Amino acid sequence: MGVYISEKIWDFDLQAALGEISEQRREQALKFKFEQGQRLCVLAYQLLKKGLRQEYGITDNPIFEYNEHGKPSIVGHPEIFFNVSHCKEAAICVISDKPVGVDVECIREFKDSLVNYTMNDEEKAEMSRSDNPEATFIRFWTMKEATAKLVGTGITHDVKSLINPTKYKYTTVERQRYIYTVCEYL
Repeated sequence: MGVYISEKIWDFDLQAALGEISEQRREQALKFKFEQGQRLCVLAYQLLKKGLRQEYGITDNPIFEYNEHGKPSIVGHPEIFFNVSHCKEAAICVISDKPVGVDVECIREFKDSLVNYTMNDEEKAEMSRSDNPEATFIRFWTMKEATAKLVGTGITHDVKSLINPTKYKYTTVERQRYIYTVCEYL
């Protein structure tokens, strides 16, 4: 499995980069109202291209097809699994020969109503014991989102029960301003 992450959101020529990606991804990027969203969308795709080149020798721009819940796969390459995510601080892409999910989120304040809606009692208790409840919340949230992206359904059922370490392997990394989690089947 390859994990590709970049914080270099403002370090490339956006117009040139838009010309180097697939028309499909260019249309997706340009749907973002603000330049930062466009850049993050392009950067995530660039990371995918880099990973495909390094791990599989694929140099063509990947074209996506989507399942009924919107999970992308690469046309012509059912053996390659990937997932991308981005937040205001970074973009990430994970490539594997098995299904995979990833989420990256900025560490930030949260509202109690969101905690009550998304976290189970055990998770809330861990947050209350934490020296950094914001980071603990984001760690749990990235685990939940990565799980939903792994299974390809999105968050469509009880979000409180998404984390399941008996069924999924979680790799969580905390950076100074953000946290990401990669989720795989055990």
